[in-house]
Amino acid sequence: MTVTPRAAGRGADTAGAPPARATAQPVDGTDLTGHTRRFLAKATLITASLSVAGALLGLVRDQTLARLFGAGSETDAFLIAWTVPEFAATLLIEDGLAMALIPAFSFALVRRAQGAGGDPVRSLVASTLPRLSLCFVAVSALIIGVAPYLVEALAPGLPDPRLAADCIRLTATCVLTFGLAGYCSAALRAHRRFLPPAAIYVAYNTGIISTMFLLGGAWGVRAAAAGVAVGGCLMVTVQLPSLWRQLRSHPSAPSGVAVEAPPKNLGLISAVLLFAMCRQSQVLIERFLASTLPAGAISYLNYAQKVAQIPMTLSLMLCTVTFPVVTRALADGDTERARARVERDLALASCMVLVGAAVVIACAPQIIAILFQRGAFTAQDTAVTAGVMRVYALGLLGQTLVGVLMRSYFSAGRPAWYPTVAMAAGLGATFWIGAGTVGTWGVSGIATANAAGITLTAALLLVGPPGTPKGTAKGTPTGQAGARGARRREGPGPDTAPTRPSRRGRGSRGRHRAAHRKPKTRTRAARYSSSRGVPIRTRQVLSELSGLVLTAGVATAAGTVAAGTPQSQVVGLAAGCVTVAAVFLVLGLALEIQGCTSALHSVRTVTRRLRHGRSR
Repeated sequence: MTVTPRAAGRGADTAGAPPARATAQPVDGTDLTGHTRRFLAKATLITASLSVAGALLGLVRDQTLARLFGAGSETDAFLIAWTVPEFAATLLIEDGLAMALIPAFSFALVRRAQGAGGDPVRSLVASTLPRLSLCFVAVSALIIGVAPYLVEALAPGLPDPRLAADCIRLTATCVLTFGLAGYCSAALRAHRRFLPPAAIYVAYNTGIISTMFLLGGAWGVRAAAAGVAVGGCLMVTVQLPSLWRQLRSHPSAPSGVAVEAPPKNLGLISAVLLFAMCRQSQVLIERFLASTLPAGAISYLNYAQKVAQIPMTLSLMLCTVTFPVVTRALADGDTERARARVERDLALASCMVLVGAAVVIACAPQIIAILFQRGAFTAQDTAVTAGVMRVYALGLLGQTLVGVLMRSYFSAGRPAWYPTVAMAAGLGATFWIGAGTVGTWGVSGIATANAAGITLTAALLLVGPPGTPKGTAKGTPTGQAGARGARRREGPGPDTAPTRPSRRGRGSRGRHRAAHRKPKTRTRAARYSSSRGVPIRTRQVLSELSGLVLTAGVATAAGTVAAGTPQSQVVGLAAGCVTVAAVFLVLGLALEIQGCTSALHSVRTVTRRLRHGRSR
C-alpha cells in the first residue's frame, strides 16, 4: 500500500510549502482520512512485530555471547569493539542519516508526482549514493588503521588491548554496510515501505549468532566481531530488492519540466549528527570508567543495558511510523496537529516504557537468571548484573523522552542546536557523577551516572530553550494562532465572512502602531522556528508524567513482592509481570491518565485490525 508523500521535513516558511489549512479539523494527532489511519495501523503493526523479533534475537545474541565467552576479559575486549557498530547504528540508521535523507527523498517524490523531467528520485540517488559510499569506505579504512589507538583511548586499563584492536578491525566494516543499510532504509520509508527496513535487525542478529556458533571454537571472541561484518551485509541484502523495484517501477518522464535539485541543508545534517554523537557518547564514558575496574565490569554494564533498554526500544517504535505524519503536518502549516501528535506519542511512549521499567526493576534477578545464567555465566554474575540493571532502569523514562522530543526539534527540517547543548549538559553530568561514584559504588555508580545524565537531558529538552513559546499563549495554542496568522497573510478565503477592522486599526495612528508591531511578531516567530519545530505544552506533559511515575512506583513495589515470593524463577517472573501490569492498569484508569487510556485505545485499534485481516 502506498501513500503519496509530501515534502516531509520542510518548514512552513519554505517556498513551495502548502498553505495552512483553513478548515476546522479534529486535533487528535492523526490524519483525517481512513486510508491514512489504515496505513498507520498497518505500518505500526509491521514495525512492532519485526521490532519485537529483532529484540528477541538481540537477547539470543547476548545469551550466546554470555554462554560461549562469559563475562571476562575476552568479552570486555569485544565490547570495546562493539562501540563501533553502536555508534554507526545511531548515526547511519536510527537518527542521523534518516533525519537528513527522508525529507530529501520526500521532496524528490513530490517532484516526481508533479511531472518533473527525468526521475528526481533516481537523480537524487545518482548524486548522493556514490559520494556517501566513498565517505563510508574512507571512514572504515581509517578506523582499521587507528584501531590500537582507539583501544588505548576508549579503555586504557584493558588487560588485552591487542584482542580488542583485532575485534575493532573486523567491526569497522559496519561503517560501510550500516551506511548503505541506512540509505536504503531512509529511501524506503520515504516511499512508505516499512517491511524491509523493519527487518534489518532480524537479519543483523541472525548473522552474528550464526557466525559465533560457526567460528567461535576456532576464533574465540573474534567470531562475534566477524558476525558484525556478516550481519551488516545481510542488513543491506534484505532491503536492496525492494529499493530496486521502487527505482525501476517509475519510468523517466519527458524532459518538458526541469528537474529541481532537492534541498541541501548542511546545517540540519550537522546538527542531527552532532546530537546523535553526543547521545551515543554516554557509552564511551561508561566503558572508559569501567575499564579501571576488575575484569567483567564492562560485560556487566553491557548485559544490563541491553536488557533494560528493550522497553525503551519498543516504546520508540511508534515514532518511526509517526515521524512522517509530524513532518507532513508541519509542511501543511498545521502546527496544532503536529503538536497533538507529538504529545500523544509522549504519553503513549512514557506509559509503555514505565510499565517495562517497573517489570525490569521488580523482576531483575529472575530476568537475568533465566536469560544468561548458564555456561560460563555464574550466579555471581547474575547478582551483579541484576543490580546494575535495576539502576539503569531508573533512566529509561529519560531515554524515551529524549528519543521522542528530539523529533519535535528536527521535524521542521531546520537546524536546531539546543538539543546538542542539552545532550552535552547530560554528558557532563554523566562523567562527573560517574567519576565521583565509580570508586565507591563500582558499576552501580556508572549506571547511576547514566540515569542522572539522560534524565537531565530529557528535562532540558522538555522545558526548551529560554524565551521559547511553550505551546500556549493566553489560552490559545500556538499552532492555531500560527495557522490563523498564515491565513491572514494569504487573505480571506472564499467562504470567509468579512470582519470589521479594530478601533486601533482605524486611522493613521492605528496603522502606525500596527506597523510597529509587525517586526516584533516576526522576531518572535523567527526565534521560535529556530529552536523547536513543534511546540509542547510543558505543564500539561509534566502533569501527565507525574501521574505515570507515581503509578509506576506503586506497580514496581507490588511486582517486587510478587516476584520474590515463589521459589521458581519462571513462576516469580510471571507473577511479577502480571502484578505490575494489573496494578499499573487499575491505577492508571482510576487516575484517568491519558497514556493508559491511549494505550488501551491503540490496543483495541490493532486488535480490530487483526480481526479484520483474518476475516478477509
